[in-house]
Amino acid sequence: MNADALITVDSEILGGTPVFTGTRVPVNTLFEYLEDDYSLDEFLECFPTVTRAMACCVLERSESSQLTSNAQ
Repeated sequence: MNADALITVDSEILGGTPVFTGTRVPVNTLFEYLEDDYSLDEFLECFPTVTRAMACCVLERSESSQLTSNAQ
């Protein structure tokens, strides 16, 4: 899955908040759920328009971004 196509930023959708493409679910909501000790399955249950593949790809990209930042 192309990670660049996972997130949409459009001023017409939630005022430009980054959302999962094709949804109105803010990407930050995924991270907030996980930080609050909810599981990925619980997040996906609450937001069925987000697929597991979409969520996993965003998490993987975030993790690789963190590793790159920490290495610098």
